[in-house]
Amino acid sequence: MAEIAESASTTEHPLGTVGASRSKASPSALRESDVDPKTMRTTTPGLKRVFLTFSVLLSFLLGFPFLWKTVEIYRSPLPFGDMDALSKQIESSPLQFPCHFQSVFLNFDSRSSGGILDPRELRRSILSEMTKLTSQTLERQCGSCGGNFTLSVVVDSGDGPCRLFDERHGNGLTPNCSYKCGALGALNLGDDEAIDEALRSALDESCSDYGGKLYTVVVVDGGGAGEGPKALVGKHRHGWISGRELDAEAMIGRMAEMFVKVFMNGAREDGAIHGEFMPVGADGRVVLSFSLLNANPDDWFYDWDFQRLDDTLLNPVIEALKPIANISVESQVLYHTPKSSFSYWDESLGSYIFSTKDLSFFVNSNEWHLDTSVAAGGRTKILQFVVYVPSAKECPLSLQLPSGEISKTNGFISPMWGGVMVWHPQSCIKYSGSGPPARLLMHPDDLHRIFEVLMGQLRQLFGLKSNSIYVGAAGAYKLLPSEKGFTEWELDVLSRQHTCFNLHSSGTTLGSLSRLVQSLPRMIIKDEIGKQVKFSLEAAQLAQTNASVGLYEASAASSRQARSLAEDAFFHPSIMSVSYFSFEHCFAVYSPFFLPVSLHVLLAAVREWRRYKHEKAKYVRWKVKQVKAA
Repeated sequence: MAEIAESASTTEHPLGTVGASRSKASPSALRESDVDPKTMRTTTPGLKRVFLTFSVLLSFLLGFPFLWKTVEIYRSPLPFGDMDALSKQIESSPLQFPCHFQSVFLNFDSRSSGGILDPRELRRSILSEMTKLTSQTLERQCGSCGGNFTLSVVVDSGDGPCRLFDERHGNGLTPNCSYKCGALGALNLGDDEAIDEALRSALDESCSDYGGKLYTVVVVDGGGAGEGPKALVGKHRHGWISGRELDAEAMIGRMAEMFVKVFMNGAREDGAIHGEFMPVGADGRVVLSFSLLNANPDDWFYDWDFQRLDDTLLNPVIEALKPIANISVESQVLYHTPKSSFSYWDESLGSYIFSTKDLSFFVNSNEWHLDTSVAAGGRTKILQFVVYVPSAKECPLSLQLPSGEISKTNGFISPMWGGVMVWHPQSCIKYSGSGPPARLLMHPDDLHRIFEVLMGQLRQLFGLKSNSIYVGAAGAYKLLPSEKGFTEWELDVLSRQHTCFNLHSSGTTLGSLSRLVQSLPRMIIKDEIGKQVKFSLEAAQLAQTNASVGLYEASAASSRQARSLAEDAFFHPSIMSVSYFSFEHCFAVYSPFFLPVSLHVLLAAVREWRRYKHEKAKYVRWKVKQVKAA
């Protein structure tokens, strides 16, 4: 540019003529020969190159937001604070349910002395025993009552007014759920079913004060001469202890054990399946798959009337477990299904024997095609119940226990999988080995006995006892069975533990989802996931509220929904189908394409701006020198 300006000053350009006229007009004006092209210039620097360079730079800057928008990841806002708070709350403070207990001393007259039958003193003694029992195992156990329980005591002598003490209503005041004086009258202590129904009609009325969850133990002084105390637990929410000339103080330990070990803990024993292994799917559904396996149909093949079994026996069980799980039933009959383990003939027992050491090899996964359900590939839990009909060459087939005795049920369970029962057909004793195989139908009585065994296995899978006797430290207790398969107090225990397990699972899942989403800023979070998280938190809050007021079934249903929604959000297809990369990875991928061009454009703009400022300074310096010369 300097050279161009210099040549222009020496030509016959109009600007040169003007400069000459000015020089003639003003002798002191600066001559063009005195202009140094390295430090001065006589013309204004043009803006065309600056405009073009900055236009290119501006186009890059304006295009960057559009480029960022094209690679933007949509993320629905998630309540990370609430998700982490729920996870920490459940981990730090196990859920404790309120439980309300009532002790009734019936037919204890004035022969008792020393103030033993004072309701206040009796309550203090029972509470002391209950506190000892809960502090041993249940104080911090999730799903139990722990120390969150109340106790009322009623003394009904039968010949006068009742004496009652309730911490919530004071001494002598009767709440809606408490025992009504004289309601039982004369009990037929020889008929357990009659006593159970009499207690139900006398105690299980409208219980608005306790949400319908009041557990009662009645101590009845009466019975045959010389009979010791007999303790029973009914099908509802009550139990009783009866005997001749009972000592009320001696019964305190048994009452406390019935309250804590039976009604709180579900009469569980050491080695039982715990609540965290409850066989319910993540979506709250359970499929009970019943299979009849004929080992060798060349000998015989049996069929069963399963529809009749489903209608008469299974439907009440499914309805009873409805608050805990959505249960469906399916059945099948399979042929050519030999077992994998070996058996041997025992002459003394007159049977083929397989021992408990062979149980892990009994199920033949290669030949037993059990997982035919449409729910096998989802998150629904499938419990397999197999009735195995052995072949003629190993019939009868019996299970030998470690003690050397033959199993009465001739079956076993596999936790979280199901149960197996070996059934001996009557024809195996009479089998002659000749003639074509006969197609036989199970007798209804055999079907009923099989159902009883399978129901006991189902109870064991849920962590309950399969028999009707519970032996505690203070004595033995007879548990009356229910035609529904589960008594009301057992369903309360399952509801409490299932609620606790579901809330713990949903809190853990939401906490993991929160940490995962925050660690991957480019993870796609759809609105559906945000809604599932929101509804899961609401369901968890509702379950905790229902649990705090003693609504066991409602809390179990809400917790099941909270867990299902949390699992749906965590395993959403939009999360699992795409690989996510960090911002550094994306920068490393795109920078070879855009960084070289962007860097050259930016350097060109900087260089052109510096050139323009330099040329502008040269022109200003010439103008200043010209003014001084003039």
